[in-house]
Amino acid sequence: MTRFLGLFEFDGAPFMGWQRQKHGASVQGAIEAALLKITGENVTVQGCGRTDTGVHALAMPAHFDVAQEKFDANRVREALNAVLRPDPIAALEIFEVPGDFNARFDCLRRHYRYQIWNRRPDLAVGLGRWWHVKGALDIDAMREAAGLLIGKHDFTSFRASECQAASPLKTLDHLEVSQLDDEQLVVTAHAKSFLHHQVRNMVGTLVDIGLGRWEPQDISQMLAAKDRHAAGRTAPAEGLFFVKADYAQQFSSVYGGG
Repeated sequence: MTRFLGLFEFDGAPFMGWQRQKHGASVQGAIEAALLKITGENVTVQGCGRTDTGVHALAMPAHFDVAQEKFDANRVREALNAVLRPDPIAALEIFEVPGDFNARFDCLRRHYRYQIWNRRPDLAVGLGRWWHVKGALDIDAMREAAGLLIGKHDFTSFRASECQAASPLKTLDHLEVSQLDDEQLVVTAHAKSFLHHQVRNMVGTLVDIGLGRWEPQDISQMLAAKDRHAAGRTAPAEGLFFVKADYAQQFSSVYGGG
């Protein structure tokens, strides 16, 4: 039995998220179906985390086991990319990893990026990859508010009502608003783990603050309220990208991540 780690890029638009679904297409389901064709085995693919419907990934780690010894990492990658077509999923890299490696439980930090295009005209090229916000944004106010969310907090006001996490306490290591140019900005978020919709709810709130609907100092009251209705809107899924995951050195050295 060989354990492989795959880094997968995917367009989330056609899928109901990462996790296998009974009532719709999923990224996990598409990869498992491809591995069945390649190996003849019912292979379970364990992702680093889950993504919602419409969320994209640049390098989602996932591990899986293959019993047949004839498959090496390069052969699995080439076969996956051939069989997955035309689904918008690419196996960027496949690595052999120790049998006790777990893409989900060994993850030390997850990185997300949210893309916002701030202009009046409708989007053409950026459609489906950016949140189109037409009103002028106060970037300084958004940055000030983002700083107040960093650290360990009860993020109940920023979690989805259907979130199944045992605790709303999370430690947010990084939340930064950066301008790429006069129209485009990105929000980057890093943490060991996130609540359901936490990133999208934080971004939606930052945009509402940027539009002047709240002041940056209102973040403290939102956190204290522990009520989803006390914070801002949920940003659309299409602007969110899972960027990468960090692992301990003994694992990251296997595939060059970190």
